Amino acid sequence: MSGSRNPNLGIITLETGKECRSWQQNLGQTKMKLTGERDADWWTGLSPQECPGFHPASGTLKSLPIFNFENSDREAVLSYFDNGWTLSELLFSALNGEEGFYRPPYHELRHPLVFYYVHPAALYVNKLRVAGLIETGINSYFESLFETGVDEMSWDDMAKNTIAWPSIDEAHHYRKQVYELIRNLILSHPDLETPGSTTMEHPLWALFMGFEHERIHLETSSVLMRELPLHLLQKPQAWPEKAPIARLENTAFPPKVGRHYPQNALVEIARSQLSFGKSNHWPTFGWDNEYGRRQVDLPAFAATSRLISNGEFWQFVAEGGYLNSEYWSETGSRWRQFRNIKCPTFWVPDGPAGIHQYKLRTCFEIIPMQWNWPAVVNYHEAQAFCRWKSEKEGKTYNLPSEAEHQAMRAAVLNTAAESNNLLRFGSECATDTFPSPLKEGTAAIYDLFGNLWQWLEDHFHPLPGAKVHRFYDDFSTPCYDGQHQMIMGGSFISTGDEADIYARFHFRPHFFQHAGFRLVVRPEGSDGAVVLLKESAADANPYEAQATLNEYMNLHYGKVEDQMPWAMGPKEAACFPQRCAELVDRFCRESSVTRKRALDIGCAVGGASFHLARTFESVVGIDLSKSFIEAARTLQSEHKLAYDLKLEGDLKERRLAEVDPELSGRVTFRQADACALPADLLDFDAVLLANLLCRLPSPAACLGRLDGHRGLVKPGGIVVVVSPYTWMERFTPREVWLGGYQDAEGREHYSEEGLKAALGKHFDLLDKQDMPLLIREHERKYQYIVAQAMVFRRHL
Repeated sequence: MSGSRNPNLGIITLETGKECRSWQQNLGQTKMKLTGERDADWWTGLSPQECPGFHPASGTLKSLPIFNFENSDREAVLSYFDNGWTLSELLFSALNGEEGFYRPPYHELRHPLVFYYVHPAALYVNKLRVAGLIETGINSYFESLFETGVDEMSWDDMAKNTIAWPSIDEAHHYRKQVYELIRNLILSHPDLETPGSTTMEHPLWALFMGFEHERIHLETSSVLMRELPLHLLQKPQAWPEKAPIARLENTAFPPKVGRHYPQNALVEIARSQLSFGKSNHWPTFGWDNEYGRRQVDLPAFAATSRLISNGEFWQFVAEGGYLNSEYWSETGSRWRQFRNIKCPTFWVPDGPAGIHQYKLRTCFEIIPMQWNWPAVVNYHEAQAFCRWKSEKEGKTYNLPSEAEHQAMRAAVLNTAAESNNLLRFGSECATDTFPSPLKEGTAAIYDLFGNLWQWLEDHFHPLPGAKVHRFYDDFSTPCYDGQHQMIMGGSFISTGDEADIYARFHFRPHFFQHAGFRLVVRPEGSDGAVVLLKESAADANPYEAQATLNEYMNLHYGKVEDQMPWAMGPKEAACFPQRCAELVDRFCRESSVTRKRALDIGCAVGGASFHLARTFESVVGIDLSKSFIEAARTLQSEHKLAYDLKLEGDLKERRLAEVDPELSGRVTFRQADACALPADLLDFDAVLLANLLCRLPSPAACLGRLDGHRGLVKPGGIVVVVSPYTWMERFTPREVWLGGYQDAEGREHYSEEGLKAALGKHFDLLDKQDMPLLIREHERKYQYIVAQAMVFRRHL
């Protein structure tokens, strides 16, 4: 499969259950006016002119600063809510017609913007319910459909959502209902009368979580708009203007340092004794990953005074940086080739290929190239630039670490210096606009905060002592996986917590955000205190290791004598995936449930999925492991796959797994996160979760998808959960274990009861039984596990 940087408009045919749709089929269902400046009916809350943060002199709406619990009362809470809510609707008023809401982004890795128009509102309702601030939702269908976004596994994860989205009229009506709900809660809750009442443990924390979550999606949505064709957009009148642009003669080609963009000198940062992390008692909202405390003794280093400009990055492009695979990581090179990338995604070619002349795409327009603005790139591109510049100059350049970013902050006189955030401008600006002078000497560091997020070398990770929050236990934890890179500093559109000094965010390395980078040079022997959760995918995730793949191939497809060659061994523990599938089939038959569609969550290499396909018309297998899914897909297409059976030490024997070719057409395999399953998965007759639950960072997030209007299992359907309940903090934070712990009062909690409590409101328990399994490590060592199988039926 191949991709294109600027694909033509085409029909994207998708499948939902029996229904096959293209995104164009969503068009024509909306009656409200969606072109030109919005009329009064568009605003479900306050109009920009009525809203706190409106500047009459400029006619623009800006963001209020982050809410401080200590000196803010009910009126201030309402103002902060209104400011974020209206900023969202102002941004979405940029969509000129229906198509912009429904058309997927060119890379097909995210939902269309209609999702992000409703998602923040749905999250408000869901989190207020979790906190007990409201008893029921407003529209359970919407609160399921718009609950979870997409975190695509890879740049080639082309599994598209298959959703028939509601009309913008319906979405607008829902937002209006949610606005009234939240406004009434703010006006009536007694604990908002007195400043300082809200803490991390107070139910009202969920309200402020909603405030900050909505502000996060100002960034998400604005990036998606920047990726849309221009004819689908218009700059809203009250939206802040882009930063001042250079005079025409300073946009000339080719760019020259000192004329079109500033020299980017290295600034020396002294050795630092660092201690960073947010206190639990800090009087502003924070996401779970911001808390904790890390201490670092960091050697001296040098950093570029400015973010890397478009002019600097042009040199890399013009000298063939995108064509030389030596500058790119293996994954980055495959991403570059797949997308056919030859320059940054927001550079617009302006002339024949090869002359490297470009214009610049901002959120709402194309302007002459601003060579002195920072380059907006992803992590792969930033890393490739480092390698190119290192080769060119004979010294080793790296992206900063989190510790180095903190050291730069510690070195400046004032971290509260002016910056390009809080929507000061509607775009990034020149890299020499906002200096932060150093405490010593005459040098300065520019854009420590704002302008663009800054890619770091660190993998996203928790600070020591950080804990998940019970209102959003899967916000950060699923991304502590060695597959997400940290970003810090915020961007021009960062507001609220994102513009705070404690903000720590993350994205996959191929993802585009309003993000750029600066460079550092370290002394010999220093690694910059970079935190890496892996040296390889297998180190971060044991389920990506070749040895584990071989073990699971034998578990799923090995002959009984290979799974347990010894006569005295527990033969009843062999063929575990097949026995799980047969348990699903048995209870579907006994409960008179049709066997049309089955979902196998945590399918591994697909043994249970293929076995389910013997009696189900279609089966979808889902797993997070890329190597597992690739193996399952190979079996689906080739009907066989060789693997190694370990004897002892380095001694192995080759084995061949085979599947019935007639079953291949009934099975589909997708790589996905069980804690954030795609919204197009719904209404299965049966769902199997085998040997998975105690390896999830948020079991409740997975189990919560089983029911509801867009539940994974249809009313009356069967769910089989098989788990040994081997809880480990390496995989699942202790705070979200379903059992296996003692609470503060000394009560013991067991997983069987936790699972029944999680499903009991909407499911009946039909059966429970022991389900042994055997995983062979080598000829004389085996893992003998006795899992518990619990069979549930969803209420009709």
